[in-house]
Amino acid sequence: MLPSDIIDDYARYFERLRQIFTAMDANYNDVAARYDFTCHQCPDNCCRTRFYNHTYLEFFYLLAGIRELPEDRRQEIGRKAREVCREIIADEARGRVPRHMCPLNVAGRCGLHGHRLMICRLHGIPHEIRYPDGRVARGEGCAVFSSRFQDRDYIPFDRTPFYQEMSSLEKAFRKATGLDKKIKMTIAQMIAGGMDVLP
Repeated sequence: MLPSDIIDDYARYFERLRQIFTAMDANYNDVAARYDFTCHQCPDNCCRTRFYNHTYLEFFYLLAGIRELPEDRRQEIGRKAREVCREIIADEARGRVPRHMCPLNVAGRCGLHGHRLMICRLHGIPHEIRYPDGRVARGEGCAVFSSRFQDRDYIPFDRTPFYQEMSSLEKAFRKATGLDKKIKMTIAQMIAGGMDVLP
């Protein structure tokens, strides 16, 4: 089954994912505004951070967004993705930490904003995750947030409901598609691998 078939045949899952992302963005933006925190003109663009994706749902949702772009833009994204993959391999061979711009970035901003991954939407502000056993794990904000707001009191931002909804939807998507292997891919890898078989 080609990625395009999955995108077309399982569109209802992508619509539900879009709804989760909309709620996620609203919650994030509300808390970020209370901190008066913005990513505008950030000196340390997180699009250079090597994030990993572990869900098939987000993988195909990203490909669905790319498929909607003009052909010349798709080709440019594919070229950049393959280049980033090669540079990461070279960095790792030399013992360097990769810090390459995401192939979707255009002039400092995401060129596929509506289809960006969950981690891209949630990165930046401090958060918490609540486990079934009652434990609560806190995560710090990004380096820029920490440097600017280190003396600010924590404003609750609970990622738990979003993780739970994403997990439930991913399980349903995997069952429906028959995809069951674990994945761990950067955005560049997702693009380079997915576009090679995307009509």
